[in-house]
Amino acid sequence: MPKTNHMKGLNKVFLIGHLGKDPEVKKLEKELQVSRFSLATSETYKDSTGKHKTTTDWHTIVMWGSLAEISEKYLHKGSLVYVEGKMKQRSFESKAGEKKYVTEVIAEQIIMLDKK
Repeated sequence: MPKTNHMKGLNKVFLIGHLGKDPEVKKLEKELQVSRFSLATSETYKDSTGKHKTTTDWHTIVMWGSLAEISEKYLHKGSLVYVEGKMKQRSFESKAGEKKYVTEVIAEQIIMLDKK
């Protein structure tokens, strides 16, 4: 009988976009840092009348440890970056007691694409 490979799953995200704001960096215990920022990705297409339209999607990017330190030093609003990571969803309770859900990209690698 032939061997088959069973993939358990794959969670991989690749994004190229511009930061919507400067990264927010928090220092946690034992010198661990976390950084969070919004990233805009845009697509341009022609509508049915032939006019060019642009749509923008916003993604929340989270970076830990040395990536958070890099983001604090080198990234700012408007920076163009490549982000590779995985999608995570988490829930929390709002001040009003409602359960809220957020989807974030946990960055595993970044490449700064600004021309300098």
